[in-house]
Amino acid sequence: MDALTLLQERNSAPKLTEPGPSPDEISTLIRAALRAPDHARLRPWRFLLIEGQARHDLGDVFARALLRRNPEASDADLDKARSKALRAPLIIAVVTVYSEHPKVPLLEQQLSAGCAAHGILLAAEALGYAGIWRTGANAFDPEVLAELNLAEDESLVGYLYIGSRDGRAKPLPNYDSADFVSYWQADE
Repeated sequence: MDALTLLQERNSAPKLTEPGPSPDEISTLIRAALRAPDHARLRPWRFLLIEGQARHDLGDVFARALLRRNPEASDADLDKARSKALRAPLIIAVVTVYSEHPKVPLLEQQLSAGCAAHGILLAAEALGYAGIWRTGANAFDPEVLAELNLAEDESLVGYLYIGSRDGRAKPLPNYDSADFVSYWQADE
């Protein structure tokens, strides 16, 4: 697949299955992320790889977090929370690592980490895999972030679920690029 087709046709895959990327392919995904725009070369990101038994452990973290947020959560709700970590053979938690810098505001650093996440999704698709970027309460819950060992100067961009597409790609609407473009001119 050529680069422009990849950029124009990438599509989130909510249903993923085995196989997931090999260790060498995971290295390729991360190398793609490292090419994200990065003002002042701060490298404002890091990546937590979660696979195998660690996915079950993360599911337990999600269930405990749900119970803290909602002490009335049912057993079915807790099972659903646990299953979120089993949606794909590989989860990559993308973390923004903030640095004080006179020319690079924190928002720009977060956007750079978001670009790194998008680079991973594009690389996964280029390798024949699929993925989806998810956030939700578990991406912002301070106790989940603590269990993931995020520092106070870090935040979670989201969880990238990576694996093989289960089923067909969902159809995406075709948008007219002209609907999203206008030309600016200085007032005279």
